[in-house]
Amino acid sequence: MTGITSTRLSDGRELIYFDDAHAPKARTAETTTDHRGLPPRGEPGEVRFDALTGEWVAVAAHRQSRTHLPPADQCPICPTTAGNPSEIPADDYDVVVFENRFPSLGPALGPVPEEAGWGTKGPAYGRCEVVAFTPAHTGSFSGLTEARSRTVIEAWAQRTEALSALPGIKQVFPFENRGADIGVTLHHPHGQIYAYPYVTPRAGVLGAAARQFYDAADGRQTLTGSLLRSEREDGSRMVMEGQNFSAYVPFAARWPLEIHLVPHRQVPDLAALSGEEKDELAHVYLDLLKRLDAIYPTPTPYISAWHQAPIDSLLRPASYLHLQLTSPRRAADKLKFLAGSEAAMGAFINDTTPESVAERLRNVTVPASTPSPAALQAALPEGATA
Repeated sequence: MTGITSTRLSDGRELIYFDDAHAPKARTAETTTDHRGLPPRGEPGEVRFDALTGEWVAVAAHRQSRTHLPPADQCPICPTTAGNPSEIPADDYDVVVFENRFPSLGPALGPVPEEAGWGTKGPAYGRCEVVAFTPAHTGSFSGLTEARSRTVIEAWAQRTEALSALPGIKQVFPFENRGADIGVTLHHPHGQIYAYPYVTPRAGVLGAAARQFYDAADGRQTLTGSLLRSEREDGSRMVMEGQNFSAYVPFAARWPLEIHLVPHRQVPDLAALSGEEKDELAHVYLDLLKRLDAIYPTPTPYISAWHQAPIDSLLRPASYLHLQLTSPRRAADKLKFLAGSEAAMGAFINDTTPESVAERLRNVTVPASTPSPAALQAALPEGATA
C-alpha cells in the first residue's frame, strides 16, 4: 500500500506525502513541519459569467506574481534545504501533493451563482493542487520507474475521490503541462489537479454527446466504449493494446500529435480503477510518454489531460474515463499554433494524418534506458515556427 501522510504548511494549506509502496518512509513532525512562517492566505479571485457562451471565466489577477522558471537552487518544489526552504518541508520525498500557493480557484469552497446572466460574478471557489512527481529537479514523467508511476496514479486516484467530495465541486481534472512551449512556469517535473465549481466547457460538450449516445442505446452502450471498439476493429490508428487499456490516435484527431488512452472497462474516474488496472496503467502510460519523446531528436512538449466524469447526475452515468495526450509539435522544428480558425472559431485543421502518426508511434524505438536529465530538460531548437 502507498504510504500517505497529511500535514499543513505554515499558511494552512494541506500537503500530502505519497510514499512508494515498496519503500514506506517514517514521517515525523520534524520532517513535515513548515518553518517559513508564511503570511495568511488571501481571498479567492472571482468567476464571471460570459453571457455570450454561457460559460464561466476565472479572473485570478493575483497569479501575476507567481513563481516563474526559478533557478534550480530556488525551486519551490524541490526538497527543503538550509538554503532553500521550499514548499515541501521534508529533505526527501517520493510524490507530494499540496494546495497551490497561487490558485486559480479557491481556497474557499461553495457553488457558483445560480440564474447567471450579464454582470453575474462570484468568488472563484474550488481547489487547485500541485503534484510533484519526483524530488529530482530535472527529468520528466517518462523517466520515472514503474513503481513511482504507480505512486503518482495512486495520488491522482486518492485526490480525485477526496476532491469530488468537497462542497460545490462539479469536476476534478488531473493534468500535466510539459515543456516551455506549453507554458510551464516550473522546470521541476510536476502536474496539477483542478477541482472546479462548475462543469468546464469542454467537459460539457463531451458529456452531452456521451449522454445523447447513451440514451439512444437505452443505457446499454457508451460513446467512448463504442469508439474504442471501432478503433480496435479498424486497427490503423492503434498504438498499443493491453489487458485493461488500449491507446489509439483518434479518427478525427485535432492535434499534430494526439493519443487517447482508454480503459477497457467503463469507469467514471481514476478512483474507480482496480488495483490491477492501476498496475497496468503505470506501465502503459510510461510507454506512451517514451514513444512521444522518441519520435523526434528532442523531448516533445505535451499536455496530458485526464477526462473524468463530472459530478453531475445527468452526465456521470454516460461518462467514461480517458486520457487525451496532445502536442502542438508537427515537425522536429515546427509547432502548431492556434490561430484564426482554431482560436477564434474552434475549427481545427490538422497538419498530420492520424494514420501516419499512429504508425510512427507504433514503430518508434523506445529507449530501454531512461534518458538523461539533461536530454529530457532540453527545449525545442531555437526558431521553431508554425
